[in-house]
Amino acid sequence: MVLVLNGVLQDECIPLDTHSLFMQHPIYRDTANQLLSIPSKTVGPVGLLYVAQRELAAVAPHDKNVHIIGSDDATSCIIVVVRHSGSGAIALAHLDGSGTDEAVSTMVSRVQELALGYPEGRIELQLIGGFRDPTGYAEDLFSNIMQSFHKHPMEIDLTQACIGEVNTIVRGEINWPIIYGIGVNTRTGEIFPATFPDKGPDLCLRSARHFTGGHTVLDVYDSQLGMLRIGPFNYEPLRGVDLWLSQTDEFILQHLSTTPEVEPPHFVMQVRATLKFIQENQFPAITVFRENRPLYYRRDENSGLWSHVRY
Repeated sequence: MVLVLNGVLQDECIPLDTHSLFMQHPIYRDTANQLLSIPSKTVGPVGLLYVAQRELAAVAPHDKNVHIIGSDDATSCIIVVVRHSGSGAIALAHLDGSGTDEAVSTMVSRVQELALGYPEGRIELQLIGGFRDPTGYAEDLFSNIMQSFHKHPMEIDLTQACIGEVNTIVRGEINWPIIYGIGVNTRTGEIFPATFPDKGPDLCLRSARHFTGGHTVLDVYDSQLGMLRIGPFNYEPLRGVDLWLSQTDEFILQHLSTTPEVEPPHFVMQVRATLKFIQENQFPAITVFRENRPLYYRRDENSGLWSHVRY
């Protein structure tokens, strides 16, 4: 009994679909429309901490390495933001249904750790992304996320829910998401619609995890060191990767997407690059994460970009 909706602590019965949420608490439709009215920004790589699918990261507002934390390409996925109102500490995750309970616990824990020594505040929850997709995948994910937060022992205030029907527009008789991605200003906590052409280092390696059955949500930022941290992890060789790479773009789109009609233009190109990486790195524990060590990236003071360092 720990989710707070519109200022009211909920009993055991919480809305598990977006239509019920907006019917019972119309204020969430209003706050979603405010976010939808903000023009989308194209965010460059300088000062950016990009969080890919099945990843999370947490950052404090005084962190000199991160000015914007964000994620995009969320069609049926949901981007989750947890913020401590007293300290401004923020955790962001891009969830697809795998590892939700563990991700929720980790996000809240990371924010609490970063909030130590700051004025007291509340834990605020914001959900963005997901639309009325034909299979109901995003609705199931919304229910999954709501239940995970509801059973957490902390009181958590839902302050934004730009999801489901309010994040849907009809074009040519097809439902499309309106917002695919968001950025968060780590200094102010401001959330805005965003796209990220540069998604940071080793995106193919990071994406390989969910093509090869990695179900955990990876924490990709070490806030104490101020460094992007990838891995270590391993995966089994992907059977048929050569066959996948020989298929047409349309075949890949139709068979490797939950929402093939509405994927961004770069989807197939990114999938091909990831499959090629998997083909060339069948055992990343050997070829990538030598001695079972993570890959670390430090913010270069001159370029502002993430630069690989030995640590």
